[in-house]
Amino acid sequence: MSGDGFHVHGPHDHAVEHAAHGGDGFSSNIAVMTAILATVGAMFGYQGGATQNDAALFKNNAAIDKTQAANSWNYYQAKSNKQNLAELAATLPGVDPEKYKADVARYKGEKEDIKKEAEKWEASSTEWNHKSDEAMHQHHQWALATTAEQIAISLAAITLLTRKKWLQGAAYGVAGVGIALGAFAWLHVDPIAALMLKLGVGAAGH
Repeated sequence: MSGDGFHVHGPHDHAVEHAAHGGDGFSSNIAVMTAILATVGAMFGYQGGATQNDAALFKNNAAIDKTQAANSWNYYQAKSNKQNLAELAATLPGVDPEKYKADVARYKGEKEDIKKEAEKWEASSTEWNHKSDEAMHQHHQWALATTAEQIAISLAAITLLTRKKWLQGAAYGVAGVGIALGAFAWLHVDPIAALMLKLGVGAAGH
């Protein structure tokens, strides 16, 4: 444990360290692969954390705008009440109806402006919620990619200990899947959702 923090060593760390001192090509290749996968996994993990933070920020913005919309609608309702009172007052005997009719017209005009303001805040809140959902979905994609790289690293560690070629192939395969998932996340593409949509359309066609 150092002054800057601590690091818990896993089995793959000791295996890689052993490979570095072993000198054989097989172990060296796995050690290099493990180092590369650890770097890629760290990058994916960073992107996953960033998108999760974005999702939380967007959700907070949506809540703020929703509150603004609610305040605008409350103000709109208050103007409606005043308009109703002015309309009622205009019908009372012994009053100047024109004065109250002018108030009614003024309240109607003010209400239209307030309504537009409220609808603007509601639309903004909906948009922020949509962005938050997209960011959270992308976060899940980055998390899957990170998990795949972690599994690949674990398989590489087992490969170093067992020296099984098929495990090495499995580690490369899982690493490739993780990199593909990371690329899809970077490009904002969801292949699973696209496949499900395609299958759903095909089923509907039958």
